[in-house]
Amino acid sequence: MDSAGTGFWCLTKQADVQMVSRDPETFVSARGFTLIDIDPEDFQGLMMKQMLPGMDRPEHTRFRRIVSKGFSPRTLRLVEEHLALKARLIVDRVLDRGSCDFVGDVAAELPLQAIAQLVGVPEEDRRRIFEWGNLMTGIDDPEFGGDMNAAQVASAEMMAYAEELGRQRAADPRDDIMTMLTGASSDVDGLTEAELTLFFLLLVVAGNETTRNATSHGMRALIEHPAEMEKLHRDPSPERITRAVEEILRWASPIHYFRRTATREVELRGKTIAAGNRVVLWYSSANRDAEAFPDPFRFDVDRWPNEHVAFGGGGPHFCLGASLARMELRLIFTELVTRMSGVELDGPVEMLRSNFVGGIKRMPIRWDHDSKRPIASTI
Repeated sequence: MDSAGTGFWCLTKQADVQMVSRDPETFVSARGFTLIDIDPEDFQGLMMKQMLPGMDRPEHTRFRRIVSKGFSPRTLRLVEEHLALKARLIVDRVLDRGSCDFVGDVAAELPLQAIAQLVGVPEEDRRRIFEWGNLMTGIDDPEFGGDMNAAQVASAEMMAYAEELGRQRAADPRDDIMTMLTGASSDVDGLTEAELTLFFLLLVVAGNETTRNATSHGMRALIEHPAEMEKLHRDPSPERITRAVEEILRWASPIHYFRRTATREVELRGKTIAAGNRVVLWYSSANRDAEAFPDPFRFDVDRWPNEHVAFGGGGPHFCLGASLARMELRLIFTELVTRMSGVELDGPVEMLRSNFVGGIKRMPIRWDHDSKRPIASTI
């Protein structure tokens, strides 16, 4: 941090990330939650301030109270059986082939199915959602446009799609989150049309991209640590799969960081963070903090307890979809470890170029042909 106030403080320890996350009065989000220098008054700056990660109290409290209804334990229980079937069918579709691109053919599918089920996106539109999400998170990657303009165009197209879907649900209500929020938008304490479209954008990107990447990183970790894969083959009990999912989340850290801005002077580890300074919470580093995790660079599916910060360090901005993501990972890895054997990489792993999203673009894999045969079903 120089005397002019540019740059930022890096917080890399689990305890510090948790402390800042749980003190939203001192460390605010509305002044920006990424490292990108954006004019707070231009289109993108205003848009980010109206999204849940960029809100402070009381706006954040009101917004989260409304949208959290769509992620209640009751709602998730209602969709779990459906998503379990989808996970089975995703593996069915590739199992007989003996090889696939794990990212596109497996990891991307269940999050897209979950969105289609929860939000009300027709399944025939899920590939459009997938492509828009790639453009929005791949602003640093030449393959996906490599510039801010491509991301902005994708954002605008997705918002237009959300507006149309909202109009459809207002006219023809259904049992999904979009119907619920569209109904709320006419209430005094509901979402405005702009809030509704921005929440749809956030849900699609945060709920789809992150779970897809955690799934991809998890399979790669299991392939590269065959002894850990063998543990799950021998004992795919719900308890062990649950522990493995938490370790996958720690290992993957699908979002590398979020940013806060200090509202007052704070002393931390012998340094003075001045009011107005930017503070960056590096989740990927905190999840390998030796003070919090014994042997932190060892992938261990039996690690417990596992107080990772893959969903944030707690506080009001703890990931709204954490329970849904855990469910999806538990369902897909149960299918994978009980039905595929001898899984290996079948080519180079292609990483997303991004300092914000820990993404894998392609990961070819192969497996033994004596793996359990697919059920004759289609998605």
